[in-house]
This record gives sequence, structure tokens and C-alpha cells, in this order.
Amino acid sequence: MASNESPQSIQYPVLAPRFWHGMPSHVWMSQLAKNGFRVSLSRMHIALGVTSFMPWSDLLTLTQHLLYGKAIAKTELAGPPLFVLGHWRSGTTLLHELLGLDTRFASPSTYECFAPSHFLITESMVTKYGNWLIPNRRPMDNMKAGWSLPQEDEFALMNLGAATPYLRLLFPCNEFPCQNTLASDGFTAEELERWKFLFDWFLRALTYKNRKPLILKSPPHTGRLGILKAMYPDAKFVHIVRDPRKLFPSTMKLWNSLDQVQSLQVGEYQTRLKSFVFDSLNTMYRSYEKDRVGIPSEQLIDVRYEQLAKDPVGVVEKIYQQLDLGGFEAIEPLLQERKQQEKEYKTNRFSDNADEESEILTQWHDYAHRYGYV
Repeated sequence: MASNESPQSIQYPVLAPRFWHGMPSHVWMSQLAKNGFRVSLSRMHIALGVTSFMPWSDLLTLTQHLLYGKAIAKTELAGPPLFVLGHWRSGTTLLHELLGLDTRFASPSTYECFAPSHFLITESMVTKYGNWLIPNRRPMDNMKAGWSLPQEDEFALMNLGAATPYLRLLFPCNEFPCQNTLASDGFTAEELERWKFLFDWFLRALTYKNRKPLILKSPPHTGRLGILKAMYPDAKFVHIVRDPRKLFPSTMKLWNSLDQVQSLQVGEYQTRLKSFVFDSLNTMYRSYEKDRVGIPSEQLIDVRYEQLAKDPVGVVEKIYQQLDLGGFEAIEPLLQERKQQEKEYKTNRFSDNADEESEILTQWHDYAHRYGYV
């Protein structure tokens, strides 16, 4: 199954920041060292540019800590978080943005995830004068992009130095790191302690700024349901699924497009990437199905992408009812307006390939059967 748009056709500004540009120097240098400084010659200018900015990044990080560190540490969350769970390309971004129309909640923005260690002192200036630095469409699916739009908190965790498989974005030709962190029981004790500390710190920093309950979306969180429930016992979860025959080629396109514009390496690794995609879903969902046992229905709901795309208003209303979020009447007009705005949007189409479809349904047999796609 091949997309009708290849990653090579994507236009991305040369000076555009990459998702990992917000790392402080100790995180950045540790990643370079762990990967043997194996930067492709054609990407060397990116690595040198980021390295030259590191003193400023560290200074900004220190400044934010001195100004706001104690206040962030004392900040309590404004309410239980609402987590959007689901595999990459399952519709998590669409669902996140629809739920984010409710102004009672806040979500981390692209800039806040890009620069988690100093966004409190730099966000207003960069988002005001630096919109030209970021494309207005995402390379993998042509959805809107921008500094202020909701973003995956996994990028913030990566930039703060937590263990995450997103570190593969830097060196995709090397061994893919931290795939163990896609499951609640996969972390080492040291990884988990640091991950929980950094995640909770980031949520406190967001709350300090916004003073609202948070809506958070990150596909890797799907396999961390048990960790999140233990950290935030009253949290609520919306889990979205999609036909695996659409999910796989779309996920391959996602990683290929990100690697083209984000990575420090150029090379061939498609066979390993294919295995990574297949294995990641299975790892995440073995953990998810184990962790969800005993979570009451008023805290966890499953929805289907196909139904969300067809009837977004109805699906969001069902979410509000089951999770007892309240206030749906205020968001309904906004959902109707968004539905009209997006009615011309078309998802990527993928050509039929019987052999690959058979492989997908074999590799992801449990997922396909559990959620009624075969």
C-alpha cells in the first residue's frame, strides 16, 4: 500500500526548527555521543547550527528556572487530565483538536513542546514574530500546523531528556532507541522515575501558565495507561482505533516524512522501520489491554476513527456523556463550525496491495479482531 504523495515531494523550509531543537545542551550532547556523532554530511549544517545555539538554550533554561522554578514546583494541576490515546495515524490529532475547542481546558502547544524548558519566557515573542519559521501544513497529512496548535507532549518529554522512542528522529539509521517505553512495564526503574518526574513537571508548568485542566495527546501513552492512571487516579481517557489496513501505510508515511525533514542522517532503513511499526503497535496494545482492566467506563471510552470522521459532533457528544465532562452545549456550535470548515479535507489514499494487507492482518491480528476490523 503506497501513498499517493511521497515524502520526497514535501517542501520544508531550510531554516525551520526541528522538533528536537529545544533540547538543553546536556541532552543534546548525550544523544550525539550515544550515536557516535554519526551525522550525515548533508545534515552536518543542522547539527552545527543546533550546537552553536546550545549556550543560549541553556541560558534561557536557567533563566526560566530562576524566575519560575519554585512557582512551578508548588503548582497543583487544575483538574484531572484528559488523555487522548491511540496508535499513530489513528485520528488522535483530529480528536485532540476537537476536544480542545472546549475553552475550559488547555493543551500544550507546538511551541511549548518544542521548548519545554523555557517556553514561559520565550513563547510570546517567538509565536508573534517567528511564524515564518514553521510550515502551515504538516508534511505527513496536510493538516494545519502552527506554533499555537495542540501538540504531542511526547516531544516535550524528548526535549527534557526523558526516555522515548521519538529519539529515533535524530538518528534513524542507528538502532531505534527506547521502544521498551511503549509499555508500562517496559521501563527500567531509573527510566520510569525520571520519566514521571519530567512529565509531572511539564504538566505543572503548563498549569502554571494556563490555570486550566489539561487535554493531552501522545500515541506512546497508549501503552502507558497503567502509569498514567497511577499518577493521576481521576484522569479520564479517550481511546481511538482505526482500520489497521489504513493505519500501517499511514504510519510508514508518517515516519518517512518526519525522517526526511527532522533527522540528522540519510540512509536506507526501511526493513527495520517496518519491523518497528509492526512491533510498536503490538507492544503498546498488549500493555493497554492489560492496564485497562478495572478502569470504570466513566473514565475510559473507545471510539472509532471512521465514525469520528463521519459524525464528529455525535462522537464528541458521546464522549462528553460517558466521561461526564459536562458543558457539551457550549462546544457543540464550535464543533458544527469545524465540521463545515473541514468538509473539503480528504485523507491520504492508499493503493490496494493484497500481499501487504495480508501481512498487516497477520502481524496485527489481535488488534484487528478486538476492534472489529475483520
